[in-house]
Amino acid sequence: MTIMSEKTESPIAHLTDEQVEELGRELDAIRQEVLDSRGERDAAYIRRVIKAQRSLELGSRAVLLASMFPPAFVVGTIGLTVSKILENMEIGHNVLHGQWDWMRDPKIHSTTWEWDAASTAEGWKKAHNQEHHTYTNIIGKDNDLGYGIMRVDEDQEWTPANLIQPLLNFGNMLIFEYGIAAYDIEFRTYSRVPKDERPEWFNKALSQTLKKIRKQALKDYVVHPLLSGPSAPTTLLANVLANVSRNVWSHSVIMCGHFPEGVEAFELHEVPENETRGQWYLRQMLGSANISGSKLVHLMSGNLSHQIEHHLFPDLPSNRYAEIAPKVRALFDKYDLRYHSAPLPQQVYSAWHKVVRLSLPNGFMETTTVKNLPQQLRLLRRLTKADKRDRRRMLKELEARAAVQPS
Repeated sequence: MTIMSEKTESPIAHLTDEQVEELGRELDAIRQEVLDSRGERDAAYIRRVIKAQRSLELGSRAVLLASMFPPAFVVGTIGLTVSKILENMEIGHNVLHGQWDWMRDPKIHSTTWEWDAASTAEGWKKAHNQEHHTYTNIIGKDNDLGYGIMRVDEDQEWTPANLIQPLLNFGNMLIFEYGIAAYDIEFRTYSRVPKDERPEWFNKALSQTLKKIRKQALKDYVVHPLLSGPSAPTTLLANVLANVSRNVWSHSVIMCGHFPEGVEAFELHEVPENETRGQWYLRQMLGSANISGSKLVHLMSGNLSHQIEHHLFPDLPSNRYAEIAPKVRALFDKYDLRYHSAPLPQQVYSAWHKVVRLSLPNGFMETTTVKNLPQQLRLLRRLTKADKRDRRRMLKELEARAAVQPS
């Protein structure tokens, strides 16, 4: 397994194959301990969260019936935003992972749950559970890593199109639920294929997704505003703000999970074909990052603030991640691995810094100062206009300059 990010010595070079497999056994033991102790307190937790979320949503929608009055607009919008974040993050994401299937409650089960989002539950489970959690941070296999619109590693060839990736990422953040729905069904790939040549599964998935989007839009942007009567315009605005705020929050939390500086990415051909349990665990540990913070931060992030624990054990109840985090961190220390954790603002900044850094050629930021900025911008312009052969030569020269820069 070759570690690509940061281009330093592999952080696992000191581990023997036997140590990797022993690490896997120790993590299996942590997982089994939780499986053996799941019970009523866990079931009570998720039922309590669902009840609180639904009460908050209904109460907020009721308040918004009077949203023509500013206090009602503010209270209702905030309440609706919080309820949508809870439904999306702590409830929907985790129910669809099958974390609560062991309860055998048909109302809280991954096979029956449909969430308040543009993507269908089935489409999301395929793209997220089956692909992202299997191929975590493997470039070319994990679409969650950059969502197919960004350069995500230094070893990927830079092109002029990468310059706009911060803008693309910002736009994706605002309409995040629709971006997720699109890449869940691989829309960018198959929308370019003639209709009569598209696979049947795509046509079916596209139809189901469009139906889901219409249903969501009808609820938030037609029915609820109309029920508000004279308050219809402000209720419509409240729903727009709640959905956009949820998109921004969800995007930020998810970006923090795999994209901050120092989180590792992997080459497909370097990942063992018959990856062992220990090797898979190790890839999850190095390819994920946590958000430190209060219980409220953990709840509102769907406990994806414990992204490392979630990627190690995606089917364990989310309320248990905080409990096992110290045990997981102790294993990081034991095997001399970096446990990547930082407060939310720091992780968001780091992730966006990486987006911007990789939108530029390798070495560009390292070789740019206030004094030489005009010269560097002229170089960037030449790079955008050069043919592939000249561009590659200029990029190599830039990387060579960066390599000899004083640290």
